[in-house]
Amino acid sequence: MDVAVTGAVAGATQVAIQVAEEPGSQPPGPVGRLLGVAMALPLLVRRRWPLGSLYAVAGVLFAYYAANFPGFPPTVVLVVPCYLAAEAGRTWSIVPVPVFYFTAATLVGLRDGRPALDIVNNLLPHAALIAVALLLGWLVRSRRLLAAQSQERLRMVTEEHEREAARQVAQERLRVARELHDTVSHALATVTVQSGAALQVLDERPDQAREALRAIRSTGSAALDEMRATLGVLREGDEGSAVSDRAAGLDRLPALLAAVRAAGLPVAVRTEGTPVPLPSTVDHSGYRILQEALTNVLRHAGPDASATVHIGYRSDAVTLEVVDDGSSAAPVATGGHGLAGMRERAATLGGQLQAGPGPDGGYRVHAVLPFGCGAA
Repeated sequence: MDVAVTGAVAGATQVAIQVAEEPGSQPPGPVGRLLGVAMALPLLVRRRWPLGSLYAVAGVLFAYYAANFPGFPPTVVLVVPCYLAAEAGRTWSIVPVPVFYFTAATLVGLRDGRPALDIVNNLLPHAALIAVALLLGWLVRSRRLLAAQSQERLRMVTEEHEREAARQVAQERLRVARELHDTVSHALATVTVQSGAALQVLDERPDQAREALRAIRSTGSAALDEMRATLGVLREGDEGSAVSDRAAGLDRLPALLAAVRAAGLPVAVRTEGTPVPLPSTVDHSGYRILQEALTNVLRHAGPDASATVHIGYRSDAVTLEVVDDGSSAAPVATGGHGLAGMRERAATLGGQLQAGPGPDGGYRVHAVLPFGCGAA
């Protein structure tokens, strides 16, 4: 492409030199012809030095005029490098070249006694051609910049979509991990306590052992149902269609309390305020927080502990609290993820969760779940 452009300009220059006529000038001869070729050669490096090639062409053209060879319009050799320099973005650095030659042509015409109107009339087409070349170069450059910006925006949007998809996948994995942790942790803790109680009374009180075994079977069956519902989310790819989102709410608290009580933990429930329908995410997270808190009581509070569940309904939030009077061993000491999972559930809804030893001993978990953020 560069060779073709250079050849075209060199051919046009040779034609212009051939037909040029100027009184008092000397024949171009081989030197003039070589200068005509030299005017086009800088275009070979136009991609690397667009402005430099323009000034090199202008310099050789000046040498041709200075040698008193027959003059021809400078636009023959300047229009192409002016366009290329404008396309490269060398806006104001281009202007001195055509201004210099048009000024010089005007002064030469005035020196030769030509009317000013004739000089302007002769220069206007060439000035217009240079202007068109510059405008065309700027237009092509702006279109290329616009296309590059569009491609960059498209790339950024694509990367943002990929990051968002990865974030959603990570959130879904975390959500499923929390669900499985809460379900399995509660089931195993309940089964462990109930099986231990069954072993202790198996010989002396078989009826009580039988009740413990029934509770184990019920707890295991419920845990399997919840696991199937949770894993169904991964197969369906639609969290809102999962059974766990519709079923695992505070309306299941009586069944949870029955399982915990069957495991040997006395639990009292206190409710403040008027119960209202909760958003599904708040309802589900609230149930999971109570489930995990009561499971931790079963695990860590000791054999003679008891617990109290407080549920408070406010106009903008629901408060949940589980307090036990056990040994106050912190669940975090086991290295598990229960407390972290509860805090994540509260934070997702824009709420907060506090956990630590109670003021009168034991352990206290207190959560505030607002209705606005993340509620559906």
